[in-house]
Amino acid sequence: MLFFSSQLNPLPGLDGASDDLFMSHDLPQRLPAGAGTVNPIGHPNAEALMLDHLALAEAVARRYFRRNPARDEDLLQVAYIGLLKAARRFDAERGTSFAAFAAPTISGEIKRHLRDNGWFVRPPRHVQELRSRITEAVPRLAQGLGRMPGLPELAEDLGASAHEVQEAIQCAEHLYPASLDVVVSEDRDMTLADLIPGDGEELEHAELAAILSVAVRALSPREQRVVHLRFFEDRTQQEIAVELGVTQMQV
Repeated sequence: MLFFSSQLNPLPGLDGASDDLFMSHDLPQRLPAGAGTVNPIGHPNAEALMLDHLALAEAVARRYFRRNPARDEDLLQVAYIGLLKAARRFDAERGTSFAAFAAPTISGEIKRHLRDNGWFVRPPRHVQELRSRITEAVPRLAQGLGRMPGLPELAEDLGASAHEVQEAIQCAEHLYPASLDVVVSEDRDMTLADLIPGDGEELEHAELAAILSVAVRALSPREQRVVHLRFFEDRTQQEIAVELGVTQMQV
């Protein structure tokens, strides 16, 4: 992983912007001086071109920030990698500014990273893609409706069933593992970590119970009854024989 730092200030007005912003003709006015119109001919290599456009990578990365410092820092590094890839592939002779060429490349690099590495438990690809579409649709519909869209409205807009939309929304719970410090009792004196058994006798019994349950299910109903009477009700063989109407030897 490459690590970079930049002394450039964040780009104003770019949070939440779309990739179309970087394709517009007024791009130089939206970026710091030199960020969108630098002629790469004056740069000896791709790394130098990249270093001149760190602010562009930071602006694109901020669109995906979720107030999680560790995750956001990872996304920033991924954005820098995307910027470097764009710098290595950029052809100035095509007449396109480097910023207009690099922004979609950076965004694509971040999206691939989130798709492949952003899930603690990865749902199916189609669920991930639908969730991304929901993320884009919610603010757009909210602006038109003047309120947050409901499930039926989202489903109609996305051409999906309400169940599929609900599933995609709920899959966000798989992005990050639950904290062991989460309070799970009303009196706030028990956390999730307190419910996890240790390496003692209780855990050993739980493992044995899981193994035995499989074996017991393979028995006939009558044999299961014998096991229950003997080991759960602590009956003697004679008592079991009397209840089942068989001899003690048969038990």
